[in-house]
Amino acid sequence: QVQLVESGGGSVQPGESLRLSCAASNLIFSLYSEAWYRQPPGKQRELVASIASGGTTTYADSVKGRFTISRDNANNILYLQMNNLKPEDTAVYYCKIGRYKDYWGQGTQVTVSS
Repeated sequence: QVQLVESGGGSVQPGESLRLSCAASNLIFSLYSEAWYRQPPGKQRELVASIASGGTTTYADSVKGRFTISRDNANNILYLQMNNLKPEDTAVYYCKIGRYKDYWGQGTQVTVSS
């Protein structure tokens, strides 16, 4: 019954910004840990950022200082603010929320090119 719906992807030029959203339903949002993953074309899925139920955040080295993961517990939304985007950030981005098991969003495409 838990469902995650992603939005906010698109095509941008290097240096621009995007904010991804992951809206959850049928859960108590604050009890879950959340993360964003991405899968570049021809590559394996990789962890981008995570936030524990207590609020502790982690980031992949490639996005530190540029990306910020946050959440709105009142509205059950997970965000990924992506600044100073680079071509290497091009990928399908997936949100994941977990507690007793993992739940995945449908994925949203981010394309960064000139």
